[in-house]
Amino acid sequence: MPGPGPCQMLGIRPFSRLARTVSVSKSVEFSLEGKRIWVAGHRGMAGSAIVRRLAREGCEVLTADRAALDLRRQDAVEAWVADRRPDVAFVAAATVGGILANSTRPADFLYDNLVIETNIIHAAHRAGVAKLVFLGSSCIYPRLAAQPMNEDELLTGPLEPTNQWYAIAKIAGIKLCQAYRRQHGCDFVSAMPTNLYGIGDNFDLQGGHVAAALLAKIHRAKVEGLESVEIWGTGSPLREFLYADDLADGLVHLAKHYSDEQHVNIGTGSEVSIRGLAELIADIVGYRGGFRYDAGKPDGAPRKLLDVGRMTALGWTAPTPLREGFASTYRWYLDSLGAGADLRGQPAIQTL
Repeated sequence: MPGPGPCQMLGIRPFSRLARTVSVSKSVEFSLEGKRIWVAGHRGMAGSAIVRRLAREGCEVLTADRAALDLRRQDAVEAWVADRRPDVAFVAAATVGGILANSTRPADFLYDNLVIETNIIHAAHRAGVAKLVFLGSSCIYPRLAAQPMNEDELLTGPLEPTNQWYAIAKIAGIKLCQAYRRQHGCDFVSAMPTNLYGIGDNFDLQGGHVAAALLAKIHRAKVEGLESVEIWGTGSPLREFLYADDLADGLVHLAKHYSDEQHVNIGTGSEVSIRGLAELIADIVGYRGGFRYDAGKPDGAPRKLLDVGRMTALGWTAPTPLREGFASTYRWYLDSLGAGADLRGQPAIQTL
């Protein structure tokens, strides 16, 4: 009998997409060729990946740096959109972070994200934007939602307390897109990505997400010759991770082939424990030390796996395996460190 494969050895568990029959609205065809496309949040991990992906679509990409446009100012956003007249908008701008950032800056996470999405969506309606894709997050689902989480689990139970502020803002963005579609006929759709990692991530140990923070910690431990790395929580929570460039490809697919008010999950359909992820990253980095788990720190939700049946039914699946994606991310991380880049992200209005 053959032994376990590398995914099973690391605790990576695939979810069978045959478990649920999914129906989606009739596929639409919306060409991006020749369109003026605004990527809000283009300097962040998701936004920069979208810009890279759009290079293959024969379109004109519009961006605005923070110094030129504060997305929290409604009059400024409406004036910019009215002047640039985009045909399509991808809303990847947000204030984001991990458990620590969410717990210490709840007002920032709620206020910033509410006003950013409200300003962009309303300005897009006023300017007659033909298509808008809003990026949410898998944290919108209840803490103890049935796994894997399908889109119908939204608002069926209490949220995870450690990131409820961000989740509430993202739920509001979904509902705003639905409301503008119902009242004004706007072709605004929402995508719910799972946990992201990849090129352009925020590797700040205090404010970054778990994947980037783990990579930075483990790299530092290798360089400094540390015997062990401390990890928050027990290491037992199960998480799904999606390579940012795969997300960008999925979002472009959604923009071209989907038009309905139901939000759509984008993920891989596979999950790994935090412990398994740490071991995978250590193997890629070449770190031979151990791990110390601080069980006094919060784990967050015990399990977060998206049901990606709707996206699969639309003809798209994530192509990049976890090891390949993290290996690519680590190569970029080393190159960036060598070039003297600041990989800690920005203190406010970061991007997904």
